[in-house]
Amino acid sequence: MAEQPRNNGPRRREQAPEAPKEFEELVINIDRVSRVVKGGRRFRFKALVAVGDHKNRIGVGVAKGTDVQMAVAKATDVAKKHLITIPVVNQTIPHENEVKYSGARVLLKPAAPGTGIIAGGVVRSIIGLTGIRNLLSKSLNSTNKVNIAYATVEALRTLVPKEEWTTQAEKKTAKKEAK
Repeated sequence: MAEQPRNNGPRRREQAPEAPKEFEELVINIDRVSRVVKGGRRFRFKALVAVGDHKNRIGVGVAKGTDVQMAVAKATDVAKKHLITIPVVNQTIPHENEVKYSGARVLLKPAAPGTGIIAGGVVRSIIGLTGIRNLLSKSLNSTNKVNIAYATVEALRTLVPKEEWTTQAEKKTAKKEAK
């Protein structure tokens, strides 16, 4: 009696290719954190993840989990829930901006075409996921990666598109005249 070949379902190569992902995920940092309990220490993992679509949308999330994969998955979900859209002019930001978040200060400046992204560490990682190609930056006062990441996102969030510059100036002059 001839043995029947087993059919274990479709092979991995035969499966349909997955649709391209809308966002690129980048794990910036993973830390092992502990909590002291009666029997000793409980270890968990904290992940800092940035997601971006290279089309002017970016989000950053931090989450903890019992293992690295769970922490990264949770942080990715948090980042996708807190997406922001960035105004970009000629592949750079419209104006200079400095933001303080907790202990971290981040300075972002527009740059001439061909300059590239002049940034260090966390700021470079986050800017790399946006549509920005030319930027100067400096991270000041802190080396805490989470605070620098949130300061960078806050600096990008507070950017004002070039079209709204005149309207804001008009609002300020109207307020002065009203006083």
